[in-house]
Amino acid sequence: MDQNNEDNKGIDLSHALDDSSSRVKFKGEQQYVRPYYSDTPKIIQLVMKYSGGYIKDEKQASYVLLGVVAVAIVIAIIFLFSGGGSKAKLEAPPGQKIIYPENAPPRLQERF
Repeated sequence: MDQNNEDNKGIDLSHALDDSSSRVKFKGEQQYVRPYYSDTPKIIQLVMKYSGGYIKDEKQASYVLLGVVAVAIVIAIIFLFSGGGSKAKLEAPPGQKIIYPENAPPRLQERF
């Protein structure tokens, strides 16, 4: 180490920790401060916050979220199986013709 440093000449720290009477003492048990973290999920907190007072507890917020998920699933199933309700329109490229053979899918007429 740097023993020739002149800045540390006047400081004697050899007995600084020997005197226990200068330390802070607590009466009774020592209490630890813990930050407050809620066990409530953030999405439920947001539903309760933005409901305008209609949703008052976590159970109601859970039911609302479950209902939203159920409605979203029903809407997705409707869109998946509806298909628009009309048949697809087939158009041939210019100069070609679509033929519809029995028991086969439509196809373009072959050119020879």
